[in-house]
Amino acid sequence: MYPLIKPFEAISGTVQEEELETIKEDLPLWGMGVDIEKCVGCGKCVEACKTENNVPMEPFYFRTWIEHYTVNNDGEVAIESPNGGMNGLEQSLDKEDIFKAFMVPKLCNHCTNAPCVQACPVGATFISPDGVVLVDDTYCIGCSYCIQACPYGARFMNPITKVADKCTFCYHRIKQDLQPACVEVCPTHARIFGNLRDKESDLVSFIQKNPTQTLKPHLNTQSRVFYNGLSSEVR
Repeated sequence: MYPLIKPFEAISGTVQEEELETIKEDLPLWGMGVDIEKCVGCGKCVEACKTENNVPMEPFYFRTWIEHYTVNNDGEVAIESPNGGMNGLEQSLDKEDIFKAFMVPKLCNHCTNAPCVQACPVGATFISPDGVVLVDDTYCIGCSYCIQACPYGARFMNPITKVADKCTFCYHRIKQDLQPACVEVCPTHARIFGNLRDKESDLVSFIQKNPTQTLKPHLNTQSRVFYNGLSSEVR
């Protein structure tokens, strides 16, 4: 089992910088691939995520969600995500008016240059040595700065715990060599999770075989969620 470096351990110098770099080199670097061409918008990933991570069931709180994009013949883009797509997504526009339509699963992008980490005033939001952006709820003061700083809208204030909440790649599961819940339940294998440092991993193979892109690359967040089939209409 690899160690989890708490935020104030790194800030206070309890863990030396050289030691931290050595730990990182020996650990995986986790990431996720999303194949838009395979997503059918069934919502099983959203439901599994809520169940696995005790996310409130109200239709305002999601660690992962699915957006339904429809491009009309006149070029207008409609984006729908009722209840985060948990109950499935159906086309609401007339077929004659549609140029193209597709589903886009979204989640925390686990950025290398994470704006949320920079915005947190108390070090509650931090990046684990294996590359997962986490929130330590014993430090979080509920100020919402990280929520405002996230350019992907991937965070929310948990109404029960009163701290910032988000996707963690199901960190409690991957520490036990299990897949994130959303990956495990996907019936079309539209989500691929793996170690970016392992050239033999399914994720690295996915990135090598497909023209993958990240969301909002101009922000230089260095996202570790890679999309295949990403259309220019996606925001």
